[in-house]
Amino acid sequence: MATILLTGASGFVGSHTLPALLDAGHKVVALVRDAKAGGAILSRIPVAAQSGVAFRTGDVTKPETLAAALTGVDTVVHLVAIARDWDNGASLRLVNTEGTRNIVAAAQTAGVTRFVHLGALAVVDEPDLHYGSSKAKGMAIVRESGLRWTILAPSLLFGPRDGFFNILAGLVRMSPGIVPITGSGAARFQPLAIEDLARAITMAVGDDATIGREYPLGGPRYWTYREIVEEVLRGMGKKRLLVPMPVAVIRLVARVSEAVRLPLPVATDQLRQLRLDNIGPMDSVKTGFGFDPRPMEGGLTHLRRKLADQ
Repeated sequence: MATILLTGASGFVGSHTLPALLDAGHKVVALVRDAKAGGAILSRIPVAAQSGVAFRTGDVTKPETLAAALTGVDTVVHLVAIARDWDNGASLRLVNTEGTRNIVAAAQTAGVTRFVHLGALAVVDEPDLHYGSSKAKGMAIVRESGLRWTILAPSLLFGPRDGFFNILAGLVRMSPGIVPITGSGAARFQPLAIEDLARAITMAVGDDATIGREYPLGGPRYWTYREIVEEVLRGMGKKRLLVPMPVAVIRLVARVSEAVRLPLPVATDQLRQLRLDNIGPMDSVKTGFGFDPRPMEGGLTHLRRKLADQ
């Protein structure tokens, strides 16, 4: 069994991956920025499993904090990432690219050679795609690191405490009977259940056959943006009229919302990203990890509760 430094343990993906790693018998060192984050992490773990978790303070954007965190560790599972662009990509580059560079360098220095990295599906290194470029650069750093790496690159993730789908649900709750659809709503995604991603991460840690491989991961079907909104409504038990809105109008609204830090399902950077479908091979989970991913149909009932209650 491995002793794993888990970055992003308090985040959405980390909160589901940590219990999966513990269930598999691994010891986990959770990297946290303060004691408050550690308390929140423990609150989601059964008391019987809490002895398998240790906490070390550090920040991937501050390389001087990482050496001590890696003491006694033989594997890194790197989950830290941010998706929203509030400052023309500066924070995305700092966390998603430079944060990855920092933790890779710290692992190399500490002699920790096993590195499992959370990438993103269908991202490319193009300057105007701030999130996509930051993630693509981070994935390239891992590939070129010389470490025994595995990259898992999922599409949209759904499950309790998710980001994208809860933002959509918040928009539905605020809606006066209608929900705007960006453009034609034809952009395609391949949503993956968070439990399936956590399972794949855990399997990758324990399987040397995954070393040096990158796995694009998605669910069992492709969904258009419009179909996703319709499924969100079904999951919430709500009815709304879906109204296509020109991209130019959505872009203007997104710019205003970003100026006041109000999250909307689609940001200006994400509008640019919509020119690329967020999909991969339909059988990627089955081929890579030997199990069938769960469908999203009927899987969004957690949205009936507000994010704070999930």
